[in-house]
Amino acid sequence: MTDSTNPTSDSFSFVDAEHAVLKFWESSEVFKQSLAQTENGAPYIFYDGPPFATGLPHHGHLVGSILKDAVPRYFTMKGRYVQRRFGWDCHGLPIEHEIDKSLGMSSIEAVEKLGVKGYNDQCRGIVQRYTSEWQKTINRIGRWVDFDNDYKTMDPWYMESVWWVVKQLWEKDLIYRGEKVVPFSTALGTILSNFEAGSNYQDVQDPAVTILFKLKDVNKYIAAWTTTPWTLPSNLALCVGKDIDYVEARDQESGRIVIFAKERLDAIGKTKQLEVIAEFKGSELVGTRYEPLFPYFSEHEKDGAFVVLEDNYVTTDTGTGIVHQAPAFGEDDFRVLRAAGIQVAPCPVDMEGQFTNEVTDFKGMHVKEADKHIIRHLKDKGNLYIQEVIDHSYPFCPRSNTPTIYRTID
Repeated sequence: MTDSTNPTSDSFSFVDAEHAVLKFWESSEVFKQSLAQTENGAPYIFYDGPPFATGLPHHGHLVGSILKDAVPRYFTMKGRYVQRRFGWDCHGLPIEHEIDKSLGMSSIEAVEKLGVKGYNDQCRGIVQRYTSEWQKTINRIGRWVDFDNDYKTMDPWYMESVWWVVKQLWEKDLIYRGEKVVPFSTALGTILSNFEAGSNYQDVQDPAVTILFKLKDVNKYIAAWTTTPWTLPSNLALCVGKDIDYVEARDQESGRIVIFAKERLDAIGKTKQLEVIAEFKGSELVGTRYEPLFPYFSEHEKDGAFVVLEDNYVTTDTGTGIVHQAPAFGEDDFRVLRAAGIQVAPCPVDMEGQFTNEVTDFKGMHVKEADKHIIRHLKDKGNLYIQEVIDHSYPFCPRSNTPTIYRTID
């Protein structure tokens, strides 16, 4: 015989053999028979880690799926009863984003229009959209799983089991409420996992500005550099490296005395005529107080804000060797201020990335759109020292393909 079920070496076709085997497994119900043979054995519980219900299988799924297949096969051969229930992840961004696209509005707007129940009903309606494609692919890679007895994370029994676990953790004092700076999608109005935030970096052009912060009670300025001008209204501190060498330099054009890292003198000197009049370590700057750049959160001076701090994350590779600190919008900023005992972290940005009423000059603007307005405002005030445009890699939301931000969430 030369058919694909019993081929010769000259006629062998992997494709024909694959289809013949799959057809034989299906017609003979081999998977069901293997379960029947072991149904009296000790059970081995195996729930397949659920893929998102709205996505098609890709190579990443297949690699993990093939590796996982070895476990239930091994225990089946050991005589254990392994049902191998498939599952579907029905919660979170993937389904919500599909619905948002179909409705042409954000999830916040959709919930306001449809109500929570109406929005949830829309999400439930597309859960099984790709079931047949998944079943076809899983079968093609030779896996045996139970699609008929699958589980969905939206099933009440499943959700109740999760809440039961949460309750156990709560009763053991293993859950606390805290505040943390996390990657955030303003298009979707939700936080992103670190994996999602790191999966879609794009090369972009952004403004890079050097801003002058006037010291209190003395006519000197600290120069700080940032590529996120929209965070400047929330500035609460400046950060130096205690062992870094800094200089005071007189700007020949304005007459101002400007403070920055000595190692950045050549770079800054390309656009400014400077005369160095003093050198010192960053440790001598620690504790120096300065005037708030904006008035929006000036009341936090009583909480210890508007002061120079130190941390070893500060470098002299770029900028001025002095980092502006907006604790609501930077992981290091948040950490440095908390370590210094400054507990406040005002976050005047809503879930859609727009400035709230506290920031009166820019309220209602999306933060990225506000960049140019903030720069113009600081230029008019005389605080803008150097303005540039840089090319760099920036994280984008992988689902909406819009720039992400970092912000506090509690």
